[in-house]
Amino acid sequence: MSILVAEIGWNFIGNLSLAKRMILKAKKSGADAVKFQIWNPKFLKSGDWDLDGRRRIYEKAFLDEKKYKLLKSFAKKNSIRCFASVFNKEGIDMLNKLKDDWVKIPSHEAYNLDLIELAFKKFQKVIISLGCLKKKELQKILNIIIKNKSYKKKAILLHCVSSYPLEPENCNFEKFDYLKTKFNNIGYSGHMQGINDALFALSKGASLIEKHFTINNNLPGRDNKFAILPNELATLSNYKKNLKKFGKKRGLGLLSCEKDIFKNYRGRWSKKIN
Repeated sequence: MSILVAEIGWNFIGNLSLAKRMILKAKKSGADAVKFQIWNPKFLKSGDWDLDGRRRIYEKAFLDEKKYKLLKSFAKKNSIRCFASVFNKEGIDMLNKLKDDWVKIPSHEAYNLDLIELAFKKFQKVIISLGCLKKKELQKILNIIIKNKSYKKKAILLHCVSSYPLEPENCNFEKFDYLKTKFNNIGYSGHMQGINDALFALSKGASLIEKHFTINNNLPGRDNKFAILPNELATLSNYKKNLKKFGKKRGLGLLSCEKDIFKNYRGRWSKKIN
Protein backbone atom coordinates (compact mmCIF):
# COMPACT_ATOMS: atom_id res chain seq x y z
CA MET A 1 0.00 0.00 0.00
CA SER A 2 1.19 3.53 -0.81
CA ILE A 3 2.86 5.63 1.89
CA LEU A 4 1.12 8.94 2.63
CA VAL A 5 3.44 11.72 3.81
CA ALA A 6 2.20 15.00 5.30
CA GLU A 7 4.90 17.56 4.50
CA ILE A 8 4.78 20.02 7.40
CA GLY A 9 8.06 21.53 6.27
CA TRP A 10 8.27 25.03 7.68
CA ASN A 11 4.51 25.60 7.87
CA PHE A 12 4.70 25.65 11.68
CA ILE A 13 6.74 28.91 11.37
CA GLY A 14 8.91 28.08 14.36
CA ASN A 15 6.08 27.40 16.80
CA LEU A 16 6.76 23.95 18.25
CA SER A 17 3.31 23.75 19.85
CA LEU A 18 1.81 24.36 16.42
CA ALA A 19 4.13 21.72 14.93
CA LYS A 20 2.86 19.21 17.50
CA ARG A 21 -0.75 20.06 16.66
CA MET A 22 0.02 19.50 13.00
CA ILE A 23 1.59 16.12 13.79
CA LEU A 24 -1.53 15.05 15.72
CA LYS A 25 -3.87 16.28 12.97
CA ALA A 26 -1.83 14.49 10.31
CA LYS A 27 -1.96 11.26 12.31
CA LYS A 28 -5.71 11.56 12.92
CA SER A 29 -6.29 12.30 9.21
CA GLY A 30 -4.54 9.13 8.07
CA ALA A 31 -0.97 10.13 7.25
CA ASP A 32 1.68 7.42 7.54
CA ALA A 33 4.45 9.95 8.17
CA VAL A 34 5.15 13.62 8.75
CA LYS A 35 8.14 15.40 7.30
CA PHE A 36 10.07 18.51 8.26
CA GLN A 37 12.99 20.34 6.61
CA ILE A 38 16.47 20.65 8.07
CA TRP A 39 18.54 23.69 7.22
CA ASN A 40 20.65 26.32 8.92
CA PRO A 41 19.87 29.95 7.92
CA LYS A 42 23.56 30.84 8.05
CA PHE A 43 24.09 28.78 4.86
CA LEU A 44 21.26 30.49 2.92
CA LYS A 45 22.45 32.58 -0.02
CA SER A 46 20.86 35.88 -1.04
CA GLY A 47 17.73 35.66 -3.19
CA ASP A 48 14.04 36.50 -3.62
CA TRP A 49 13.43 35.21 -0.09
CA ASP A 50 15.17 38.37 1.16
CA LEU A 51 12.45 40.48 -0.49
CA ASP A 52 9.25 38.54 0.27
CA GLY A 53 9.81 37.74 3.94
CA ARG A 54 10.71 34.09 3.54
CA ARG A 55 14.17 34.49 5.05
CA ARG A 56 12.59 35.66 8.29
CA ILE A 57 10.27 32.62 8.29
CA TYR A 58 13.22 30.33 7.50
CA GLU A 59 15.03 31.77 10.50
CA LYS A 60 11.99 31.27 12.75
CA ALA A 61 11.39 27.72 11.47
CA PHE A 62 15.01 26.64 11.87
CA LEU A 63 15.12 23.21 13.49
CA ASP A 64 18.33 22.58 15.35
CA GLU A 65 19.17 19.15 16.72
CA LYS A 66 17.33 19.70 20.01
CA LYS A 67 14.09 20.93 18.41
CA TYR A 68 13.96 18.26 15.73
CA LYS A 69 14.68 15.55 18.30
CA LEU A 70 11.77 16.84 20.39
CA LEU A 71 9.37 16.70 17.40
CA LYS A 72 10.63 13.29 16.34
CA SER A 73 10.09 11.97 19.88
CA PHE A 74 6.59 13.46 19.97
CA ALA A 75 5.71 11.83 16.66
CA LYS A 76 7.04 8.47 17.82
CA LYS A 77 4.98 8.73 21.01
CA ASN A 78 1.92 9.24 18.82
CA SER A 79 2.76 6.33 16.51
CA ILE A 80 3.58 8.23 13.34
CA ARG A 81 6.92 8.22 11.50
CA CYS A 82 8.84 11.50 11.41
CA PHE A 83 11.67 12.24 8.98
CA ALA A 84 13.14 15.24 7.18
CA SER A 85 14.52 16.75 4.00
CA VAL A 86 18.17 17.80 3.96
CA PHE A 87 19.91 20.37 1.79
CA ASN A 88 23.57 19.79 2.60
CA LYS A 89 26.05 17.54 4.40
CA GLU A 90 25.39 19.28 7.72
CA GLY A 91 21.76 18.15 7.57
CA ILE A 92 22.77 14.57 6.80
CA ASP A 93 25.25 14.58 9.69
CA MET A 94 22.60 15.83 12.11
CA LEU A 95 19.99 13.22 11.12
CA ASN A 96 22.58 10.48 11.11
CA LYS A 97 23.65 11.47 14.63
CA LEU A 98 20.01 11.15 15.72
CA LYS A 99 19.86 7.70 14.10
CA ASP A 100 17.17 8.56 11.55
CA ASP A 101 16.76 5.77 9.01
CA TRP A 102 14.79 7.76 6.38
CA VAL A 103 15.88 10.91 4.58
CA LYS A 104 14.54 13.05 1.75
CA ILE A 105 16.59 14.83 -0.92
CA PRO A 106 14.43 17.68 -2.31
CA SER A 107 14.22 18.53 -6.00
CA HIS A 108 16.48 21.55 -5.93
CA GLU A 109 19.28 19.44 -4.41
CA ALA A 110 18.72 16.37 -6.61
CA TYR A 111 21.44 17.54 -9.02
CA ASN A 112 23.94 17.16 -6.15
CA LEU A 113 25.17 13.61 -6.75
CA ASP A 114 27.67 13.77 -3.87
CA LEU A 115 24.83 14.55 -1.45
CA ILE A 116 22.72 11.71 -2.88
CA GLU A 117 25.52 9.16 -2.62
CA LEU A 118 26.27 10.24 0.96
CA ALA A 119 22.59 9.78 1.82
CA PHE A 120 22.63 6.23 0.45
CA LYS A 121 25.63 5.44 2.63
CA LYS A 122 24.01 6.76 5.82
CA PHE A 123 20.30 5.86 5.59
CA GLN A 124 18.08 2.83 5.02
CA LYS A 125 15.52 4.69 2.90
CA VAL A 126 16.40 7.55 0.56
CA ILE A 127 13.51 9.48 -1.02
CA ILE A 128 14.48 11.74 -3.91
CA SER A 129 12.23 14.29 -5.62
CA LEU A 130 13.05 14.56 -9.31
CA GLY A 131 11.79 18.05 -10.11
CA CYS A 132 13.84 20.99 -11.37
CA LEU A 133 16.19 18.75 -13.39
CA LYS A 134 17.41 18.87 -16.95
CA LYS A 135 16.84 15.68 -18.94
CA LYS A 136 20.54 14.75 -18.83
CA GLU A 137 20.64 15.26 -15.06
CA LEU A 138 17.58 13.05 -14.63
CA GLN A 139 19.11 10.29 -16.74
CA LYS A 140 22.34 10.47 -14.76
CA ILE A 141 20.54 10.04 -11.43
CA LEU A 142 18.53 7.11 -12.78
CA ASN A 143 21.64 5.39 -14.12
CA ILE A 144 23.50 5.74 -10.82
CA ILE A 145 20.61 4.24 -8.84
CA ILE A 146 19.62 1.49 -11.28
CA LYS A 147 23.18 0.18 -11.57
CA ASN A 148 23.69 -0.09 -7.80
CA LYS A 149 21.78 -2.92 -6.07
CA SER A 150 21.99 -1.29 -2.66
CA TYR A 151 20.73 2.05 -3.98
CA LYS A 152 17.87 0.35 -5.84
CA LYS A 153 16.74 -1.34 -2.65
CA LYS A 154 16.80 1.89 -0.63
CA ALA A 155 15.42 4.38 -3.14
CA ILE A 156 11.97 5.85 -3.62
CA LEU A 157 11.95 8.28 -6.55
CA LEU A 158 9.26 10.94 -6.68
CA HIS A 159 7.87 12.57 -9.78
CA CYS A 160 7.73 16.26 -8.96
CA VAL A 161 7.30 19.60 -10.71
CA SER A 162 8.96 22.41 -8.76
CA SER A 163 6.34 25.14 -9.06
CA TYR A 164 4.48 26.62 -6.08
CA PRO A 165 1.53 26.34 -6.43
CA LEU A 166 1.45 23.99 -9.40
CA GLU A 167 -1.16 24.46 -12.14
CA PRO A 168 -2.99 21.29 -13.28
CA GLU A 169 -1.72 21.53 -16.88
CA ASN A 170 1.86 21.44 -15.60
CA CYS A 171 1.58 18.25 -13.52
CA ASN A 172 3.31 16.42 -16.39
CA PHE A 173 2.40 12.83 -15.55
CA GLU A 174 4.10 11.87 -18.79
CA LYS A 175 7.29 12.02 -16.75
CA PHE A 176 5.73 9.83 -14.04
CA ASP A 177 4.88 7.22 -16.71
CA TYR A 178 8.43 7.37 -18.04
CA LEU A 179 9.92 6.89 -14.57
CA LYS A 180 7.69 3.85 -14.04
CA THR A 181 9.30 2.20 -17.08
CA LYS A 182 12.76 2.68 -15.56
CA PHE A 183 12.22 2.00 -11.86
CA ASN A 184 9.57 0.16 -9.88
CA ASN A 185 9.40 2.36 -6.76
CA ILE A 186 7.99 5.64 -8.08
CA GLY A 187 5.97 8.08 -6.00
CA TYR A 188 4.66 11.61 -6.36
CA SER A 189 5.40 14.90 -4.60
CA GLY A 190 2.64 17.34 -5.50
CA HIS A 191 2.39 21.11 -5.13
CA MET A 192 -1.03 21.62 -6.67
CA GLN A 193 -3.75 23.09 -4.49
CA GLY A 194 -6.14 20.38 -3.34
CA ILE A 195 -5.74 16.62 -3.73
CA ASN A 196 -6.79 15.86 -7.31
CA ASP A 197 -3.20 15.44 -8.48
CA ALA A 198 -2.48 13.04 -5.62
CA LEU A 199 -5.63 11.02 -6.34
CA PHE A 200 -4.53 10.70 -9.96
CA ALA A 201 -1.03 9.63 -8.89
CA LEU A 202 -2.47 6.96 -6.59
CA SER A 203 -4.62 5.64 -9.42
CA LYS A 204 -1.45 5.32 -11.50
CA GLY A 205 0.29 3.24 -8.86
CA ALA A 206 2.39 5.80 -6.94
CA SER A 207 4.20 4.06 -4.08
CA LEU A 208 4.41 7.24 -1.98
CA ILE A 209 2.40 10.46 -1.96
CA GLU A 210 3.81 13.64 -0.44
CA LYS A 211 1.64 16.75 -0.05
CA HIS A 212 2.32 19.94 1.89
CA PHE A 213 0.11 19.97 4.99
CA THR A 214 -1.28 22.66 7.27
CA ILE A 215 -4.15 23.20 9.68
CA ASN A 216 -4.82 26.76 8.48
CA ASN A 217 -4.25 28.16 4.98
CA ASN A 218 -4.10 31.68 6.45
CA LEU A 219 -0.92 31.03 8.41
CA PRO A 220 2.13 33.02 7.21
CA GLY A 221 4.35 31.68 4.43
CA ARG A 222 3.91 30.63 0.81
CA ASP A 223 3.54 26.90 1.47
CA ASN A 224 0.65 27.32 3.92
CA LYS A 225 -1.40 28.89 1.14
CA PHE A 226 -1.51 25.80 -1.10
CA ALA A 227 -1.02 23.09 1.54
CA ILE A 228 -3.85 20.60 2.06
CA LEU A 229 -6.01 20.64 5.18
CA PRO A 230 -6.86 17.75 7.53
CA ASN A 231 -10.19 17.00 5.82
CA GLU A 232 -8.45 16.78 2.44
CA LEU A 233 -5.75 14.54 3.88
CA ALA A 234 -8.47 12.30 5.33
CA THR A 235 -10.16 12.05 1.92
CA LEU A 236 -6.84 11.13 0.36
CA SER A 237 -6.20 8.51 3.03
CA ASN A 238 -9.64 6.94 2.55
CA TYR A 239 -9.14 6.79 -1.20
CA LYS A 240 -5.76 5.13 -0.68
CA LYS A 241 -7.32 2.49 1.56
CA ASN A 242 -10.10 1.76 -0.93
CA LEU A 243 -7.93 1.76 -4.05
CA LYS A 244 -6.91 -1.88 -3.64
CA LYS A 245 -10.55 -2.86 -3.18
CA PHE A 246 -11.53 -1.07 -6.39
CA GLY A 247 -9.33 -3.40 -8.39
CA LYS A 248 -10.48 -6.64 -6.76
CA LYS A 249 -11.55 -9.14 -9.41
CA ARG A 250 -15.10 -10.47 -9.03
CA GLY A 251 -15.67 -12.11 -12.40
CA LEU A 252 -18.26 -11.34 -15.09
CA GLY A 253 -21.40 -12.81 -13.54
CA LEU A 254 -23.88 -11.95 -10.82
CA LEU A 255 -22.34 -10.94 -7.49
CA SER A 256 -23.73 -12.08 -4.14
CA CYS A 257 -24.29 -8.43 -3.18
CA GLU A 258 -26.71 -8.14 -6.14
CA LYS A 259 -28.92 -11.12 -5.23
CA ASP A 260 -31.62 -9.13 -3.44
CA ILE A 261 -31.99 -6.72 -6.34
CA PHE A 262 -31.87 -9.62 -8.80
CA LYS A 263 -34.63 -11.46 -6.95
CA ASN A 264 -36.96 -8.63 -5.96
CA TYR A 265 -36.41 -5.71 -8.32
CA ARG A 266 -35.92 -7.11 -11.80
CA GLY A 267 -39.03 -6.66 -13.91
CA ARG A 268 -41.14 -5.03 -11.22
CA TRP A 269 -42.14 -2.22 -13.58
CA SER A 270 -42.57 -4.18 -16.77
CA LYS A 271 -43.57 -7.50 -18.30
CA LYS A 272 -41.02 -9.68 -19.98
CA ILE A 273 -40.82 -8.95 -23.71
CA ASN A 274 -40.86 -12.10 -25.86
